[in-house]
Amino acid sequence: MKSLRAPKVELVLAQFRRAKGRVDVPDVELYEDLLSLYNKNNDAEADPEVLRRLAEKLQLVGIAELMQESLALHEMVSASGGDPGAIFEKMSNLLKEIKDFVQTENPNLDAPAREKNLPPSSSSAQTTAVGNHKAPVIPDDFRCPISLELMKDPVIVSTGQTYERSCIEKWLEQGHRTCPKTQQTLSNPALTPNYVLRSLIAQWCETNGIDPPKRPSSSQPSKTKFACSPAELTKIQILLCKLSSSNPEDQRTAAGEIRLLAKRNADNRVAIAEAGAIPLLVKILSTPDSRTQENAVTALLNLSICEDNKGSIISSGAVPGIVQVLKKGSMEARENAAATLFSLSVVDENKVAIGASGAIPPLVTLLSEGTQRGKKDAATALFNLCIYQGNKGKTVRAGVIPTLMRLLTEPGGGMVDEALAILAILASHPEAKSAIGAAKAMPVLVDFIGNGLPRNKENAAAVLVHLCAGDQQHLADAEELGVMGHLVDLAQNGTDRGKRKAAQLLQRLSRFVEQQKRSQSQAEAQAEQSLSQSRAQQP
Repeated sequence: MKSLRAPKVELVLAQFRRAKGRVDVPDVELYEDLLSLYNKNNDAEADPEVLRRLAEKLQLVGIAELMQESLALHEMVSASGGDPGAIFEKMSNLLKEIKDFVQTENPNLDAPAREKNLPPSSSSAQTTAVGNHKAPVIPDDFRCPISLELMKDPVIVSTGQTYERSCIEKWLEQGHRTCPKTQQTLSNPALTPNYVLRSLIAQWCETNGIDPPKRPSSSQPSKTKFACSPAELTKIQILLCKLSSSNPEDQRTAAGEIRLLAKRNADNRVAIAEAGAIPLLVKILSTPDSRTQENAVTALLNLSICEDNKGSIISSGAVPGIVQVLKKGSMEARENAAATLFSLSVVDENKVAIGASGAIPPLVTLLSEGTQRGKKDAATALFNLCIYQGNKGKTVRAGVIPTLMRLLTEPGGGMVDEALAILAILASHPEAKSAIGAAKAMPVLVDFIGNGLPRNKENAAAVLVHLCAGDQQHLADAEELGVMGHLVDLAQNGTDRGKRKAAQLLQRLSRFVEQQKRSQSQAEAQAEQSLSQSRAQQP
C-alpha cells in the first residue's frame, strides 16, 4: 500500500515546495511525516510532533503564510489544466491539519485584528483546547475553501460554490476564470451574496457565544454600474411620474411595471433605485387599493435583492408600511411583505429595527394561518430575526411556541424543518424554554431524535439540550421516553452538530441516572436499617 501511495506523497511534497518557491535538499523525515499524514484515516488523530515538524520545515507558522499557501495551491491546480481530483483534496486536508495545529499551539497568532476572537478550526476533533477554554469547532461548510477561515461575507459563484468575498475577488483579479474548488469554467464573474449561509453562521456564532464576524468595509460590494439604455431610463422616469400622480390607476399600473422591471435583472434594480423609486413605493404602501399595495411591496422585495438598496429601503422608512401590509394586506401581499422583511433582516442592524417595529406578531400570525408559501416566508423571516437575542422574547410572547408545536404534528409535515430550526434557535431563551416545557414538547422531540431526518434530529437534540439543562423533571421524562438509545445512534451516525448535542445529552442523562441509582440505594439502605432496628426492639 505504501508503495502505491508514495508517488502521490512525493507530488504533494513537490507541490508544497513549488508553491513556496523553494528547492530543498532531500529530507527523509519530512517525506515520512507527509506520508504518515497522507495515509492517516480521516477519523484518526494526527501526531502533534509530526504536525510541529511539518509546520516548521514548510515554514507555515503564521496565518499570513498559511493563507498564502492556500492561495498558491489553488493557483497551481488552476494552472495544471487538469482535474484536481483526490490529490487536491488531500493537499487541502494536509494544509488544514497543519493550520489547525498552528492555531491551537499559538492562539494569539498574527491573525488579522478582525479574526482575533474567532476560534481555531479543526476537522479532527470536536473541541480544541485553547488555554483553559474549549473553543467550538468551525463547521467545514462555514469555512472558505480558499482561506479555510470562517466566512464573513459568503458569496456564491456561477458553479454554485460559496467563498469568502475578498478571497474569490482576489482570485478573479489575478485573471482566473475557473472555480477554485471544482475547476469548472465560470460562466460569468458575478458574485451573489449567500444570505442563508450568512444567517446560519451568525446563528452558530450566537449559539457558541462568539461575536458574529463583521464584513470588512473593504469587502462591502461597491455600487453596481448599471447598463440600462437611454430608452429604458426614460421608461423608468415615466413610470415614476405615474407613481407620484394622484391617479390610483396610474399608481397601480406603474407599481406593477416597476415590480416586473425590478425582478428582471440587477441593472434594472440599481437604475430604478437611483432614479428615486423607493420613497415613492414606500408612500403608496398605505394605499387602500389592495392591488397597488401588493405591487408596491413586491417591487420593494425585488429591489431589496440588491445589497445597496437595502439601506435605502430602511432609511426611507419602509418598515412600518411593510408591517402594515403584513397585517392587513391580501394573502399574496402579506407573503411578499414577510419575504421583504427577511431580505432586509440579513443586515444585522436591521434585525433590531424590524423587531422593534411590531413585525413579529403578524409574522407569527402568518406562520399560523398563511398558505404553505406564506408559512415558509414567515418562518424564514422569524428565524433570521431571532438570531438577534433581543427578538427571542418578543417572538415567544407573540405565541410562536404553540404554533410551532402544531406545525410539528400536523399531517404532511410540510413545515417540520422550519419549525424545528426556529425552536432550536429560541430554546436558549428562558421564556422559550418555559413555553416549550409547558407545550408538552418532550415526546415530540424524542420522536424526531429517533425517527427524523438528519437535520431534524440535530435540531430536536439542540432543543432538548436547553430543555434538560438543570431540569431534573425533563431529564426524567426524556429517560423514561427511551431517548438514550436514540442519542447513542445520533452520537455515532448523526451530523457533526448532532453528534455534539447527543454527547452533551448522554453525559447529562448518565449523571442523572447514576444519581438516581445512588439515591435509590441510599433509600433502600435506610429502609433496611429502619426495619432492622424495628425488629431489634420487638420482645
